[in-house]
Amino acid sequence: MPKTSPTKDRFDDLPADHGRIGAHRAENPRIRGGLVLLWSVIATVVLVALGVFGTMLATGRISLTPTPEPTVSVVPTAEPVIDTSYSVVVLNATSQNGLAGAMRDTVIAAGWPADSVIDGDAGSNDFPQTTIYYAFPQDEGAARGLAQAIGGAVVQLSDAYQPADDPNTADVDESVVKQLVIVIGLDRTDAGAPSATP
Repeated sequence: MPKTSPTKDRFDDLPADHGRIGAHRAENPRIRGGLVLLWSVIATVVLVALGVFGTMLATGRISLTPTPEPTVSVVPTAEPVIDTSYSVVVLNATSQNGLAGAMRDTVIAAGWPADSVIDGDAGSNDFPQTTIYYAFPQDEGAARGLAQAIGGAVVQLSDAYQPADDPNTADVDESVVKQLVIVIGLDRTDAGAPSATP
C-alpha cells in the first residue's frame, strides 16, 4: 500500500517570526517550597498558641474576665472604758486552783465593788486563752476596759454566759443585765505564764 502524505491543515503553516507558542514560564520551585514552608510554620505556631491558650482557659489558669480584688475592711473597735456599773463573773477554766480568787481581787482593786464580782470554776480545765465575753455590742468598750484592767485578755461578743430572764421576777429582766464574764485560760497558769528573763 503506497504511503500518502497527510493533508495539510492550519497547524502546518506557521508564521515566520514565531516565538514560543504554548510554553509558559514556570515558577521557581525553590520559591514555591519556601512559601509552603513559611505558611506551614505560621500555621503550626498559631495552632500551638491556640491549644495552649485553650488548655489554660479550660483549667482555670487564666480568665477572660478580671477577678475583683478583695477589699480589706477594718472593723472599728470601741475605745476601752472602765465601767464599774457592770457585774463581773470570773470563771477558772484551768486545773490550777486559786486563779479565780486572785483574778477577783485584781478586778476589785481596779475599782469594781466587791459585791458585784463573783468567782467560780468553769466546766472545763483546758481553756487556752483568757477571754472576756460581753453579750451586747454596746458593751464592747467596757469589756476592753476590763481587759486592760486585768493586764490583757481576748475580748469576744457572745451571749453564752448571759443569764436568761426569770419568769418569777416580773419587775426585773435578767437577760439584759450589764454583765462581763472573764474565763481564765491556760495562759494565766504557772505553766502557761511567760518565764522571767534573768
